[in-house]
Amino acid sequence: MKALDISNLNITIVGIGLIGGSYAKAIRKNIKINKLWAIDINMDALNEAKYTGVIDDGFTNSQFPLENSDIVILCTYPNITIDFLKENMMYFKKKALITDTLGMKNKIVSETLSVIRDDLEFIGGHPMSGKESNGYNYSDADIFKNAQYILTPNKTTSSNSLNLLKQIITSIGFSDIIEMSSQTHDEKVAFTSQLPHIIACTLMNSSNLNNNLQCVGGSFKDATRVADINSELWSELIFENKDNILNELNNFIVDITNIHNIIKSDDKDNLVSFLNISKERRKKMNI
Repeated sequence: MKALDISNLNITIVGIGLIGGSYAKAIRKNIKINKLWAIDINMDALNEAKYTGVIDDGFTNSQFPLENSDIVILCTYPNITIDFLKENMMYFKKKALITDTLGMKNKIVSETLSVIRDDLEFIGGHPMSGKESNGYNYSDADIFKNAQYILTPNKTTSSNSLNLLKQIITSIGFSDIIEMSSQTHDEKVAFTSQLPHIIACTLMNSSNLNNNLQCVGGSFKDATRVADINSELWSELIFENKDNILNELNNFIVDITNIHNIIKSDDKDNLVSFLNISKERRKKMNI
C-alpha cells in the first residue's frame, strides 16, 4: 500500500499496549509522518518501542507530546481514558484531533464532549480487531488487516477531520469503515463482541470442564479462544455496557431454551432447520 503523505503531522498514541503498540507499528510501517510519539507509564514498553524504531520518543509526562501533536489516539482503559482527558485537557495542541479505540462508545463520547475544549475535535473509534493476549510484546503491525473499524462522529465533527482519520485507518490496513451513533455502537457490540466473550468465559468456568479435558477438540478451543481475556479491561467494558449486555443475555437465554426444547422433544425437522440456518448464515460471513 502506498504510504499516505501527511509528513508535516505529529501523532501521539496514549497507552502502548496491544492496540496502541499495534497502532504505532502499523503507522510506522504504512504512513510517512513527521513524529510518532507514545505516552505510557510502562517505561519498558516505551524503551522497546523507541529502541526498535517504532516510535520517535516515549513519555511518561504528557505535556510535551500533547502540546505538539496534531492527532492523539487514546488506547487505554475506559476510566483511565476519561481521567486522562480531564487531567490533560489544558495541554492539547489547538485544533488537535483526538480519537479513542475503546469497545464502548456512549460513555466515552458523552463524557469527552462535556469537557473538551472548543478548539479541539473528538471522534470516537473502535477497531474491530485484537488478540487474546495483551501488552506491547503482543502488538503487531498487521493485526488490523481487512478488519472493520467503527467511527462515531458527532454533530461537531468536521468533514476534514473525519476524512483524515478515515485515510489513516484505511492506510494501516482496515478494509471497512462504518459510521454510527455511539448508542447504536454499544447496542450492536453487546451482541457481536461482548456476548461471545461472556459465553466463552462461561464455558471455561463450567464445573463440567475438569471432567472433559481429555475430550477437548478444535470446536471447543475455537469457541473459547477469547476466554484468554484481559480481565480488568473487559470488566470495565461489561459494566459500562451493562443494560445492553443484560438485554442480549436475556435474548440468548430464550434462544438456548428454544434449542433445549427442540432436542428434548426429539423434533428432528426443527433441529435440521435450526442447523441449516446457522450454517447458511455463517457461510455469508466468509464472503
